[in-house]
Amino acid sequence: MDIWSLNLRHLHAVERIAGLGSVNAAASAVNLSQPAITQALRRLEDMLGLPLFERRHDGMIPTRAGEILSPRIAAALTHVRSPHVTMSRMRAMLAVAETGSYTSASQATGLSVPSIHRAVGDLALALRRALVSRRGKFAITTDAGNQLAREFRLAQVELETGLSEVMALRGHETRRIAIGAMPLSRARILPAAVARFLARRPQVRLTIVEGSRAELVEPLRSGVIDVMVGALREPLTEPDLAQHRLFDDVPAFYARHGHPLAGTSPAGADMARFPFTLAPPGTPLRESFEGYFTDLGLPLPPVPIESGSVMMIRQVLMGTDFIALLSPDQVSVEVEAEWLRPLARLPERFARTIGMTTRASLLPTEVQSEFFADLKAAARECGITQN
Repeated sequence: MDIWSLNLRHLHAVERIAGLGSVNAAASAVNLSQPAITQALRRLEDMLGLPLFERRHDGMIPTRAGEILSPRIAAALTHVRSPHVTMSRMRAMLAVAETGSYTSASQATGLSVPSIHRAVGDLALALRRALVSRRGKFAITTDAGNQLAREFRLAQVELETGLSEVMALRGHETRRIAIGAMPLSRARILPAAVARFLARRPQVRLTIVEGSRAELVEPLRSGVIDVMVGALREPLTEPDLAQHRLFDDVPAFYARHGHPLAGTSPAGADMARFPFTLAPPGTPLRESFEGYFTDLGLPLPPVPIESGSVMMIRQVLMGTDFIALLSPDQVSVEVEAEWLRPLARLPERFARTIGMTTRASLLPTEVQSEFFADLKAAARECGITQN
């Protein structure tokens, strides 16, 4: 179901009926007449094909569908905030922010250019903030416009999630989970969790987006992805995010099987004589590398090749005397195949916490909660100790 066909004020009324227990109380809360709310509720239930409330002499009791949808509406409204926001204004603002022009926004939504102009202009006037500035053919969102668009995306996610959960009650599976896969999640943990989950929920669509934390954090905050799996950050600097530990990981130094240091239990000074290939500065592995050699009082070894790709690092190591600092889980297959071998393990103080990062406001759906549980189970199944 397309959320843009819904009326935000009517959705607010549904949420108030669930919270207050009657149409009369909801009518007062949202400043609509009782007949208008009754008619809007009937129309929404017809669209969903399910009742949202049981009509009783002592009030309105949410059905299972109502219990699912009402908190999603409430969550969406926390992002909308202003009574001046309508679904048409929200849709227009999102389209302009995402496409960068009124013409492209029109093509993306099917709305006319004048109607999008009017909707965004009315919204800016009502909120008393400049949301978009024109630069030739382009429409550039201001800082206020970018923040508003992010909140609108999150509201959209909440409504779409609620509707997909309700449709699942009717046997129409439209639910999806979007997962941000950071490097340390791709080797075993995430594939194992996906396999477990799909064995039970084959109809749920999983979208996996690979990238570094820097590449994935904004899509997570904006609701494009639901969870990010990989190394956690301490301290966490984004107050709108929450971290959930899965396991601790101790990186090790790796090189090709025939490396000059193979089988020698090398010290830091021995390894410092060789060049390294590492993830870029600012990443947890790079910080561990720098901390290890600094603690030993040694100058940092040269890093002629910077890459976050394990495939690239593997090929560099196999053909040279380079050394890399990696998670054992990242190269377990390469070690088993005797392409690479560990040289030395970092001290325990350099252990990193691997886990899930979600929005702090996330209300996990039934299938999201199951997938999160599968991630925890996958960590145990792969032999990773959780303290």
